[in-house]
Amino acid sequence: MRQLRVGMGTTLLHRGVSSSGIDGIGHYTKELVDFFAADAEVQLMPFTFGPISEHESSLMPYRLPSFAASALPSLLLGRSFGGVEKLSKRVDLIHATDHLIPKCESAPVVATIMDAFPLVHPEWVNYRFRALKNQLWIKTAGFADHIITISEHSKRDLVRFFGLHEDRITVTPLGVNERWFVKPDPRLLDSIRERYQLPEKFFLFVGTLQPRKNVAKIIDAHRRLPSSTREAFPLIIVGREGWQCQDVIDRLRVNDDWVRWLQYVPGDDLPGILRCAFALVFPSLYEGFGLPVLEAFASELPVITSNITSLPEVAGDAAILIDPRDTNSISDAMLLLTEDSAVAQQLRNKGLDRARSFTWKKTALATLLIYRQLGLRDI
Repeated sequence: MRQLRVGMGTTLLHRGVSSSGIDGIGHYTKELVDFFAADAEVQLMPFTFGPISEHESSLMPYRLPSFAASALPSLLLGRSFGGVEKLSKRVDLIHATDHLIPKCESAPVVATIMDAFPLVHPEWVNYRFRALKNQLWIKTAGFADHIITISEHSKRDLVRFFGLHEDRITVTPLGVNERWFVKPDPRLLDSIRERYQLPEKFFLFVGTLQPRKNVAKIIDAHRRLPSSTREAFPLIIVGREGWQCQDVIDRLRVNDDWVRWLQYVPGDDLPGILRCAFALVFPSLYEGFGLPVLEAFASELPVITSNITSLPEVAGDAAILIDPRDTNSISDAMLLLTEDSAVAQQLRNKGLDRARSFTWKKTALATLLIYRQLGLRDI
């Protein structure tokens, strides 16, 4: 069996590298690129829509015209995207990893759609021409011969909101990068504590400030703790300013000795900060997967997270599952961890075991199986 030639969409990955940092979709793409680049069975041809900077990657992509300029003619005239037919002659299939799904008449297209969040909660997104872009997304999803998504919850949403048949969708859970399992040198942790002025113990939230992350409820829950507990276990918020979050920012900027906002933290420092923390509090209102939960598990942190959307799938019985809309539920879970060290240790052990079951190798091999099952030409 000869090498499988895969055209892999890397637009959002390259945009992230050249701007403010790689997001969740970018990390997913990078993990697949890194795995398949070292796999003798696969020959990658990364491609992007629109221009990129020459210095962004040693694995330079094949360039296509901008996505927006190609999508409308494809939808109106039913023809392939500009430049895609030429690309298809050099590959066996195309994998759109980043929601930018091209139409191609001469090669199969696999598309990864992480979740249907902008369709489920359009009131929580902030991009311009929201309704038009959502309809374009639904239409271009129809260009794919097969869809990959990352949780059973996301699959149900794709069936409901995209009108996709469930037989066209395969769930391939995400993995945990090995760096989260590495126990840092104590001197490095001391340096992290000093640099960010971290207390000895603290509750931690990590994520961009936006409505679905439910940060206001975390602040409320922490403020309901006894003052002695709040003092012993302050709350640290890590995450850049997002959208529809001014009320949260105003609260975080109030002088409070027991609640601090670190804002953006470089990715290289995050594993150290998690290792310094006492527990992760992640009561999100919507997640397609919830990778921060697994990263906290790998970092040997007890986790408090939501009992809705995909989070119970990811957490299993290794976290305290709470109603994210109930402040008392979150606060009670925080208090339990501070008062019962046996429960906290049990969660650390269970979480570490669960994190080890989610690997990027599994994700990549499941993805490769989908490639092969598409009935590729000459394979």
